[in-house]
Amino acid sequence: MKRRTAATLAGLTFALVALTAAAHPLDPLSEDEIQLAVALVRADKGFPEGALFPSVVLAEPKKDEVLAWKPGAPERREAAVTILDRRGNRTFEARVDLATKRVLSLRPVEGVQPLVLIDEYDAVPRIVRADPRFIAAMKRRGIDDPSKVWIETWASGNIVPKGQEGARLLRAIFFMRDGAINYYNRPIGGVTAVVNLNSEQVVDFVDTGVVPISPERIEFDEKSLGPLRPDLKPLEGVQPQGPSFTVDGHEVRWQKWRFRFGMHPREGLVLYDVCYEDKGVSRSIIYRAGLSEMVVPYGDPDAAWSWRSAFDEGEYGVGRLASPLEPGIDVPQTARLFDVPFADDFGNAYVLKRVVGLYERDGGLSWKHYDLNHDRNQSRRARELVVSFIATIGNYDYSVAWVFNEDGAIDVEVELTGIMLTKGVQATSAAMHDAAMHHAHLVDKNVAAPHHQHYFNFRIDLDVDGRENSAYELNSRGLPMGPGNPLGNTIVMEETLLARESQAERDLSTATARTWRIGNAKKTNALGYNPSFMLVPGGNTVPFLDPKAPVRRRAGFIDHAVWVTRYKDDERYAAGWYPNQGKLGDGLKAYVKDDEGLAQQDLVLWYTMGITHIPRPEEWPIMTVHRLGFRLIPAGFFDRNPALDLPRSPY
Repeated sequence: MKRRTAATLAGLTFALVALTAAAHPLDPLSEDEIQLAVALVRADKGFPEGALFPSVVLAEPKKDEVLAWKPGAPERREAAVTILDRRGNRTFEARVDLATKRVLSLRPVEGVQPLVLIDEYDAVPRIVRADPRFIAAMKRRGIDDPSKVWIETWASGNIVPKGQEGARLLRAIFFMRDGAINYYNRPIGGVTAVVNLNSEQVVDFVDTGVVPISPERIEFDEKSLGPLRPDLKPLEGVQPQGPSFTVDGHEVRWQKWRFRFGMHPREGLVLYDVCYEDKGVSRSIIYRAGLSEMVVPYGDPDAAWSWRSAFDEGEYGVGRLASPLEPGIDVPQTARLFDVPFADDFGNAYVLKRVVGLYERDGGLSWKHYDLNHDRNQSRRARELVVSFIATIGNYDYSVAWVFNEDGAIDVEVELTGIMLTKGVQATSAAMHDAAMHHAHLVDKNVAAPHHQHYFNFRIDLDVDGRENSAYELNSRGLPMGPGNPLGNTIVMEETLLARESQAERDLSTATARTWRIGNAKKTNALGYNPSFMLVPGGNTVPFLDPKAPVRRRAGFIDHAVWVTRYKDDERYAAGWYPNQGKLGDGLKAYVKDDEGLAQQDLVLWYTMGITHIPRPEEWPIMTVHRLGFRLIPAGFFDRNPALDLPRSPY
C-alpha cells in the first residue's frame, strides 16, 4: 500500500482555524474542521500521549434533525474521532462540537481494534526485516539480499497465535521485488509472519516449505509486453456547451434528479437525500446509501492462506485508498473530478486529488416503436448520470458507480480489476497442477491463483415518499394445467409482506424471478398502486464457506442476499463498526436479534452481491474488468413512463 502524504500541521492553534459554514448538515468535514477537531482532542486531558487517528469524520446528525433542517437554519457540526493508543493497546472514541470548540466526550471502547493504519504498512515490514527467522527463510529460498523482498501488510483475521489474545496483530506476506515495479507475479510461497504492533515483535512465523519463485518479471509497459496493437480511430464524447448537470457544494442536480454526495474514508462514496422531481414536486427516494462492507475469503486450506479473508472496507478503508481518476481513461474526458479532504494517521489534514468523478454518458435506447403501417419511427435516446470512484486495495482495484437514469431507475455498478493474489507452486503445466491440487488454478509457470469469492454489501436507507415504508417479496410462478388454466400458460406473481426482521432475511431465487419492493402503503398513485421502488438483482453467487468457518461468522451478512431492518442511527455497517479482529456475529447478525416489526416503518434495505472467482490464464498478469451490480427501479412510483417527455434528440 502507498503511504499517503500530508501537509504538516505542527503548531496548530485554535486562533488559526477559521471555519467555513457548511451548506448542509451532512456535508463532509472540511480541512479546517479536521484540523480543529484533532487539535481539540489532542488538548483534552484524556488523550493518550502519542496516540494515532484511524478516523476523523463528520458525526452525522440524527436523521430526525436532518429532515427537520431548513436552509439557513443553524445546524450542529460535530466530528467523530477514533483514537488508537497503540503502545497501550487501547481504542477511544471522541465527539467534538466544532461550533463551540468543545470535546463533548472521550471514552474508551473495550476489546476492539480500528482499521489498519497507513503508517502500519511501513511498520510491519520494518519489524519483520529485523527478525532472524525471516532472514533464514529467505536464505533457504536462495535470497541472500532481503532488501529484494517486498513485504506486504495484511489484517490478521481471527486466527490468533497462542498468548496474543487481545493484542493488535497484523500479518506479512512476501513477494520477490528485486527492483521491479510489479511484484505480484513473483510470490514467495509458504511464508507468513504475524506481528504484534503493541510490542513491535514478530510473534509467529510460518514456513511450510520452499516452492519455486517465478523467474519471469512482468511489467505493463510496451518494453515488457511487446508491441501494442495499432491505435483505433478517435471515438470522442464531447460536450462543447458543458455538462447538463449543476453542482452546488455537495448537491447535484440533473434532469429531474437531485442528490447530495460525500466521500467517507471508510465507505467511499456516500449518497444522501436522493429525490426525483415529479410534476413539480420533489419526492424522496433515498435518505442515505453506500457500500457498507466488503469481504474476500480465499479458498485455499494451506496454513499460509487459510486466514486470508480481507474485509476491504472495515479493515482497510476503501475511501482513503481511492486512487486519482485519469480523464479519458478511468472516466470520460468530460468528467468533472472532485478532491476530498481526509485526516492521516497523525491527525494532519490532507487532500486526495481527483478521486470522485461525475459525468454524463450515452444510455442507449430509452424507448422506441416503429409504426410499420405509417412508416413512422418514434424513438428516444437515453442519457445517464454517473458518480463514481475507484479504490486500489493492494493488488485489487474496485470501481463503484451510482448511475441515475431518466426513467427514474438507479443502477449500482461494481467493477473488479487489478492483479490476482497468487502463490508459488511446483507445477509448470496445467496437467501437473491439476494432479496436485483442486483449490487453485495455474495462471503461469510456477504461479497459481487460489479460488476465492468477492462480496459487497450495500446499505440503502430508502424513504419512498416518506419514512413510513413496508417491505414485500415478489415471486412469480406458472400455474399447473387444469380447468382454470386449460393451456397451462398462466403466470402469477405473489407478494408477501415481510412483517418482521426475522422474516426479511431472504435469498435469491431465479426459479421464481424473485425481487423485492419497498413502498409507502399509506399513499397511492392514480391507478391505486403504492409508490414503491424494487430491488432487481443482477449476477450473484452463494457463499461456499462452511457455516461454522470463522470468516463466515465474522461476515454474517453473506448468509443472505437481502436483509431489511428498521432504521437505527447506529446500525451502519454490515459486519459491525470494528471488523478488524472483530467478534463473530457482529453487524447485521446482531442488528436483527431484536426482531423488530417492519410494517409502515422507517426501513433500511441491505443487499449482498458477490462473485465466485475461479481464475483463468486470460486474467493474468492483469485482469480485464469483471462487472456486477443491481437495479433500483420505480414500481408504482409514477403513473406512467416518466421518460415520455424526453426530447427526440438529446443533443
